[in-house]
Amino acid sequence: MNKSLTRNLSNQELEQFGAEIDALRARTVADLGERDARYIRNIFKTVRWTELVGRALLMIGAFLPTPWMIGFWITGALSLGLSKILDNMELGHNVIHGQFDWMGDPKFQGKSFEWDIVGTSENWRKTHNFRHHTYTNIHGLDDDIGYGLLRLFPEQKWSPLALIQPIVAVFFALLFQWGVAIQNLPKGGYFGKHGKAARKEVKLAARKVSHQLIKDYLIFPALAGPGFLVVLTGNLLANMLRNVWTYTIIFCGHFTTEVETFHRNVLKNETRAHWYWRQIRGSSNLAGGFVLNTLSGNLSHQIEHHLFPDVPANRYVEMAPVVRDICRRYGVHYNTGSLPKQFGQVVWRILRHSFPSRPSRARVASLQS
Repeated sequence: MNKSLTRNLSNQELEQFGAEIDALRARTVADLGERDARYIRNIFKTVRWTELVGRALLMIGAFLPTPWMIGFWITGALSLGLSKILDNMELGHNVIHGQFDWMGDPKFQGKSFEWDIVGTSENWRKTHNFRHHTYTNIHGLDDDIGYGLLRLFPEQKWSPLALIQPIVAVFFALLFQWGVAIQNLPKGGYFGKHGKAARKEVKLAARKVSHQLIKDYLIFPALAGPGFLVVLTGNLLANMLRNVWTYTIIFCGHFTTEVETFHRNVLKNETRAHWYWRQIRGSSNLAGGFVLNTLSGNLSHQIEHHLFPDVPANRYVEMAPVVRDICRRYGVHYNTGSLPKQFGQVVWRILRHSFPSRPSRARVASLQS
């Protein structure tokens, strides 16, 4: 976009705006209790049961005649894929944010929870919880802008390699968990001053990758004996379904047409209220119901998540109308739309900025304001 859809607020308005956001957070946190604990425990059970059903169907199908095998393979992969999506989005992402630390349950502690992807939760806490949520959409500080692979905004430098980014984007979607796995790994310096720390980080990442590959592509397929390939390809499909869905939700939350990016000078004297203002301008929601909310880890409410990353995500659906009303009263654009609409905008951004483009003067001015 060339011009912000959000009007500038005076310092007094901005502080009042931030105070209302703070008040909403305080009311919600004060109300947390048994229904929130029950919700995440039910999600945990659902993840485990859908995994069990999926793996059982794949295993049984491996020993059935072809017509039956295909049916069991499809339903088994879908059930396992559902488990992996819920584990990644509604369970892992939200628990790792510390949203359920208040429960005191060791299974739901953000600093120790590990999820079912090749990337480590420790790596994610650095790249996502800290860098992305602190420096949301700030060029040069938020590595999630294009993930180092895609040119999505005209402020990013163009190179001829960008011409193939529509193809790169497809493979990135299919392999998204691998992008998460390598995002924060050191790119060099294994023998320098910080070599020991770098080697340790790579070693931990390699251990997690090995665990995931052996589990999904060796142990479970081997249990099927002659049906090795049936289970292996079912596991592969389940992982790819999770990857594509996660990619879609995350990109729709950050790279739609009306999402704004910022110059690093916005950090000068940035208050909490200004941080809220930036989070809303840099995020976009998806309009949907219970199914979309659950499968997306409630990142269908990406705006609320960026405002309240440590508040249980199941509360976002209740907080969203209040946030939207606050935005309306202060003239802050609240970016929301259907999944097809928002994803269509993402696809257009990928295509458009694969070619040379540059921001308008108005855009440059808004970036630095």
